[in-house]
Order: sequence, then structure tokens, then C-alpha cells
Amino acid sequence: MNARQITANRDAVRRRVLLTLKKYSYLIAMVPLVLPPLLLAAGQATDLVNLFSWGVPVVVFGIIPVLDFLLGKDSLNPDEEVDVPRMNGEAFYRFITLGWVAAFAALLVWSMLELASGTFSVAGGIGWIVSVGIVGGLGINVAHELIHKDGKLETRAGGLLLSLVCYAGFKVEHVRGHHVHVSTPEDASSSRYNQSLYEFLPQAYVRNFLNAWKLEAQRLQRKGHSALSWRNELIWWYTISAAVLVGFTLAFGWLGAAFFLGQSFVAFTLLEIVNYLEHYGLHRRKLENGRYERTTPEHSWNSNYFLTNVFLFHLQRHSDHHAYAKRRYQVLRHHEVAPQLPAGYSTMIVLALFPPLWKKVMNPRVEAYYDGEEHQLAS
Repeated sequence: MNARQITANRDAVRRRVLLTLKKYSYLIAMVPLVLPPLLLAAGQATDLVNLFSWGVPVVVFGIIPVLDFLLGKDSLNPDEEVDVPRMNGEAFYRFITLGWVAAFAALLVWSMLELASGTFSVAGGIGWIVSVGIVGGLGINVAHELIHKDGKLETRAGGLLLSLVCYAGFKVEHVRGHHVHVSTPEDASSSRYNQSLYEFLPQAYVRNFLNAWKLEAQRLQRKGHSALSWRNELIWWYTISAAVLVGFTLAFGWLGAAFFLGQSFVAFTLLEIVNYLEHYGLHRRKLENGRYERTTPEHSWNSNYFLTNVFLFHLQRHSDHHAYAKRRYQVLRHHEVAPQLPAGYSTMIVLALFPPLWKKVMNPRVEAYYDGEEHQLAS
């Protein structure tokens, strides 16, 4: 065996060890589900329940960004021939995402019971709803992974999770709308250059909801069915949302309705903030035939910070996801050619809340990306 083969074998063993360590690091993605119980216990132990009820946003948007920078980046990619087939076949990765759905449903009921028990003041109750809503927003990311798969169990689990945050339209619009029109003016989920988050959000709420119904109506029309038929999957998913709302209202009165709708609003708003930062200012160029160029890794912002990547099931490797939408989260790759965010999503979400600061950081990066093609910035 020559020196080159020895080096190759050594690299393969090292990669295998690192991938195994990373495999179990995805258990970090389950942390949001235990944060509310842990924070409640800490609040009760210190007699600071109403303060600790706001603990989830502190952890997600305060502690995680610091740890992100301390732990650094991860550019490890699995080998396409050796690692990817094996990793795609491992049940462990699917067990985590499917387990997330069941655990969130249980967390939702438990959190409502705690709220109804009179544990919190008004301010503490609002913090509790915000905290649970942020967990739900992270759950939409889990649903995002599931709805891209072909198996009925995973896609239906994703639809159920979206129903629990009143955003079932995402199941249709994201796959059939966003992935078709991403980084073009036709896409409601792609923010434009110099557009603030607060300009983006209202249009995202409305256009994504309407686009979902339009796309589902078109699908049914092609099959000769009415948009209002029982075959319309959105009717089923929104019926589940309505049933949960009615159930919470009957069981807990106005507080149950406020809790369910409040956590849902926080959850899908967090989703749309993430949509805002994932494609900000990036455009697919229009070809001479009037069509847009093929989606590549260069049409999504990428971030390779290790902690938020395992925390979000590799969502930050968004460039690879859009170029190859069917790839499972555990085998998504880092692409050097993709434009890179200066920090992980937790940090960038906070930055987006302050438009002048966001534009100061991000606009020069967009302009550098389109150096020599400044006309693209006006499209």
C-alpha cells in the first residue's frame, strides 16, 4: 500500500468517525421540546416563573448565537458513493423527525394545561405563549424536512405538524410554489434587495396562503375535480387546525383559543423571517427565452455554523436543499460557491428585526455577489 492509499484510508476513517459523531449531534434538535419544562422547573425552583417563561427566546436568540461562534463551522460533506447510501438507509434520522411531531403535540397540550393552571401572570403568560410558539416555529422546520419526502407517513406527519401551528398551506405552497419560483419576483417567500422584513412579512402571509389554495385548485382541476371537493388536502389540514382550536376553546375557554392562535402566529412568523433571510436579494437570471435559469446552490444563502446546523436539521445548508430538494437533511452538503451568511440563523433572525442594521450587513454582500451585474439588483 503506497502513501497515497494510506492517506486516503486515514481520511475515510476520520470522515466516518466525524459523521458518526455528527449523527448523534442531531439529538440537539430535540432540545427545544424539553426547554419549556426545564425552564418552568427552574422558574418554580427560584420563584421566578414569570421571568423564566420568556426563557426560550433567550436561549434560541441569545445563548445559541454565542455558542455558534465558539463552536465554529462545519464543512464536512459525506462521500456520495460510500456514505450517502448508508446514511439515507439509517432509521435513526427518520426516527428523530417523526418523533418530533408526536413530542410537539404532547408539549402543546401540556403547555396549555400549565397556562390554565394559573401559574403565570399576564406578562408571564404572554412569555409562555411566545416560548411555545418559537418551539412551534422550529417544528415547522421539521415539517419542512418531512413534506419533501415521498413516503406517506413522513408527508402526512409534516402536514399534521403544520396543522398544529395553523400553517398547513406551507405544505402545498412551499413544494409546488416556492421551489418552482424561488429567487424570482413570482415567489412570495423570496425577499428582494433592500426590502425590509416588515415590508416582506405582510405579503408573505397573504400570498403564501392564497398561492396554496390556487395551486391545490389547479391540481384538482387538472384531474377533473372541484377545488371544494373532499380531495382538497388543504381542507383536511385546516379542518385539523379548526378542530384543535375548538377543542382548546371548549376545554379552556378564551384562554385556550388565545394560546393556540398565539403560539401559531409566533410559529409561522418565525418561519417567514427565516424565509426572508434565506434568499434575500438573490435572483435567478432571466434567459433570452423568457424563462429563469435553473436553480443552483448560488440562489440561496448558506451558513455552515455547526450548532445551528444540527439544531435545525441542516436547514442552513439551504443552497444544497434548493438545488437538490429530495436530499435528506443528514446528507446535505456545503457548497463553497454558494453565498455565505456572516452568522448562523439564530443571529441573522435577530439582525433582520432591525432593518438598518440588516441592510448595513447584508446589502454589501448582495452587491458584491452581483458585481458587474448591478442591473440585477433592480429586478
